Amino acid sequence: MKQKTVSDIVSESVQVHEAILRDENLLKEIDWISKVLTKVFRNKKKALLCGNGGSAADAQHIAAELSGKFMLNRAPLYAEALHVNTSYLTATANDFSFEEVYARLVQAQGVKGDILIGISTSGNSMNVVNALVEAKKKGMISIGMTGTRKSKMEKHCDYLLRAPSANTPRIQEAHILMGHILCELVERELFG
Repeated sequence: MKQKTVSDIVSESVQVHEAILRDENLLKEIDWISKVLTKVFRNKKKALLCGNGGSAADAQHIAAELSGKFMLNRAPLYAEALHVNTSYLTATANDFSFEEVYARLVQAQGVKGDILIGISTSGNSMNVVNALVEAKKKGMISIGMTGTRKSKMEKHCDYLLRAPSANTPRIQEAHILMGHILCELVERELFG
């Protein structure tokens, strides 16, 4: 198997971004989700985000852009990544199971009208799936971010953003692009 060069890797990433640009349905879905998020924040509700590994980092990154600022100096929005309390995370994983860590936080913090964004490159991370299930029980709006493969998350999401790739790093790069687009559109609508 031929080793990929830096150019090859960048080219793969560009191809995924170009696929997003060509996918009118995906572009419309991103735009629609930005309107849903905007309405949630206008109604003084919150956005909770969850994921594992790189997707946890993406969840925290997007939450920081919303709760701090993206491009504009403005009032904060209530957005939180559910993995940031490591004492809770490790205790709950130990006492219950890792599959329950996010669902229990959604149970504790989520209310009807809030939004949960679950991020999983495979779409099959059971702690994210279980959080989405719990969000539906609470009357929250559920958004999933995943790749092109069929997944367990699909049936538990009101909205699903599929990165046009099955390659984990390329999916993650697409997720952060989509997350940044959402942040920019929400911020512009609320504060622009």
